[in-house]
Amino acid sequence: MSSSEKIPQFPKTYWREIELPAFRKLTEDLTVDVAIVGAGITGITAAYLLSKEGKKVALLDAGSVLNGTTGHTTAKVTAQHGLVYDEFINHFGEEKARLYFESHMNAIQFVESNVKKKGIDCDFSNEDAYMYATTEEYAEKLKTEWEAYKTLGINGDLKDTIPFDIPVKAALLMRNQGQFHPLKFLKFLLDEAVKSGCAVFENTVATDIEDDKTQPKVVTKSGQKVTCNQVIIASHFPFYDLPGLYFARMHVDRSYAIGIKTDKDYPGGMYISADSPTRSIRYTPIDGEKLIIIGGENHKTGQGIDTMKHYEALEDFAEDVFGIKEYEYRWSAQDLVTLDKLPYIGPITAERDHILVSTGYKKWGMTTGILAGHLLTDYVTGRDNPYKELYSPSRFQADPDLKSVVTTNADVAKHLIKGKLEYTDKAAEDLQVGEGSVVMFNGKRAGAYKDENGKLYVVDTTCQHLGCECEWNRAEKTWDCPCHGSRYAYSGDVIEGPTKKPLPLLSEE
Repeated sequence: MSSSEKIPQFPKTYWREIELPAFRKLTEDLTVDVAIVGAGITGITAAYLLSKEGKKVALLDAGSVLNGTTGHTTAKVTAQHGLVYDEFINHFGEEKARLYFESHMNAIQFVESNVKKKGIDCDFSNEDAYMYATTEEYAEKLKTEWEAYKTLGINGDLKDTIPFDIPVKAALLMRNQGQFHPLKFLKFLLDEAVKSGCAVFENTVATDIEDDKTQPKVVTKSGQKVTCNQVIIASHFPFYDLPGLYFARMHVDRSYAIGIKTDKDYPGGMYISADSPTRSIRYTPIDGEKLIIIGGENHKTGQGIDTMKHYEALEDFAEDVFGIKEYEYRWSAQDLVTLDKLPYIGPITAERDHILVSTGYKKWGMTTGILAGHLLTDYVTGRDNPYKELYSPSRFQADPDLKSVVTTNADVAKHLIKGKLEYTDKAAEDLQVGEGSVVMFNGKRAGAYKDENGKLYVVDTTCQHLGCECEWNRAEKTWDCPCHGSRYAYSGDVIEGPTKKPLPLLSEE
């Protein structure tokens, strides 16, 4: 069977196959202690912890709970985040590198202890994590990283094989990590938060914050306001991003995952390649079998090759290493990468300690989201926390931040100019059913998509955030901004920020 015949026609994430609670839209003004914007892993963890402490909490989401990046993860619960520890020791010092490791191990312990104490059925299992190299260059880097592990006291080992038909040169082991079904776990936390009085609102788009320094108000698209003492922005990309200039301090990556069944037995463990292209491997139990989840193919959002090619590359890898028996799931996720690779968790600016933000998780949102929930809770309650300085959004290290900020924003400028100068002679009426493309419409650049019923949607492709031109994503049937990662449906509706406004619909016929 060819690749195009095997691949599921539409993206579908395995994690959202469970039944999730539904909540009404906010239709009235509200006053609470804490307003949390974003019902993913960070927002739900914070809502759970704060509600348990007696805080009156409102949790708002622009769409459905657990349908953003949290619902499109590989769900590894690990402190092995690529080749980071040697780099962190060199850039930030041994103490901060150890704090980074410790904070993520605490997140793993939070999941494991709650699963055991409260009997949460979320397919949690302790697994060893492996980072492997297929080239001599990266084998040497793994040896250097292993020295960093020993310096920091990380329980690991350096191996020369992994149990797959992959020609590896070295493999770095980190013991006692974990994996789980993230939505089953977070559904439990959400239910507990609601029982403790947390109010949850879906389809409620936060567009602004009226900041009077004492009682900020979260303003929604439909006009309602949530007055509170503190705001937690857990919306992946901060919807309120001008204070602190977050759009200039991060870049946005997309990555892909497929879920397959195979006749080969899976030996356990979680694996990720150190060299490129990235390959991530784990399993999760499904109906008495094992669903193997293979991820990778990172690239900047709105940039690079035809997005469907990334799924095809993962499929080819899966076929070569495992052999595919069934192929039902494929999905993609968006990840935000900060200038120095550490997330931003804390006050949005040094002067605004009543507005808290959490963003820039790179690709490790399961542990980062949980540690963020705890750290933000300590900010709200006024407790000390040993990780505040490490993750402070107001930090600025000259090395590597200065170089990164120049590189990141030079890339934005390049794509801003490139999009404005792009020319095509394709017309909307030239499109086939199921095809989307940049077209010329009334003499100007536009974007068009013809759906399965032959209905044509033509939109203005100028991103409503800061004016870059969006590019067509064939695999997801979306318009993606190459500058700051905003994403829109083919109809122009907002899928993911930082944008708040839809693309103008020029024609629908």
